[in-house]
Amino acid sequence: MHMSMTEEFTQFLLECGALKFGSFTLKSGRQSPYFINAGSFNDGQRIAELGKYYAATIEQALRLGKIGDFDTVFGPAYKGIPLAVTTSMALSTDLGKPVGYTFDRKEKKDHGDGGMFVGTQLIDGMKVVLVDDVMTAGTAVREVIPKLKAAANVEIVGLVLSVDRMEKTKDSDKSAVQAIEEEFGFPVFVIANIHDIIDAARSMKADDGSALISAELDTHIKEYFAQYGA
Repeated sequence: MHMSMTEEFTQFLLECGALKFGSFTLKSGRQSPYFINAGSFNDGQRIAELGKYYAATIEQALRLGKIGDFDTVFGPAYKGIPLAVTTSMALSTDLGKPVGYTFDRKEKKDHGDGGMFVGTQLIDGMKVVLVDDVMTAGTAVREVIPKLKAAANVEIVGLVLSVDRMEKTKDSDKSAVQAIEEEFGFPVFVIANIHDIIDAARSMKADDGSALISAELDTHIKEYFAQYGA
């Protein structure tokens, strides 16, 4: 049976240890029954594989006409740097034409080439795709958009995330993804959302052959969604 992209991606997250089940205290103070740790893509093979999922998500958006052509893939420092690089590599291979990558420095450099950005330099009229990992509040994206606009009159055509946790933000009933789309007016695409990932994981087995998601854990997950889901 052919696995869907969500099922493949869920298996990939589990194999990398990027998706874990249990009890985790998030930065927000919420007690979550699952945790997504993007720091687990910590070797060449894993990050290359992750780039293919980002590229496939962007290619699908292109095919469906949800985004048009673009010049560079931008990742906010630090976590977005390898994402921008691996995504542009996968896209360049798949699309058969060079796709740029760009990232920002946390601190401005005053020697050498100087400047705020590394990689493809931003110029007026350029179209940019943003990439980031798992969005909780959208802070990294909010901080980087003014930086981009200050550098050049670029058009941000979309943002691609690995996982949408689909949770209400602290101060509204909207999810961080919905808030970003409304605030900035560009679409947000995700490789997979948490509901689809959990659905895929429900039919998977742990190493010892037991269900990956026990009945008790499933109850916790449903309670968590009921309380925090957007």
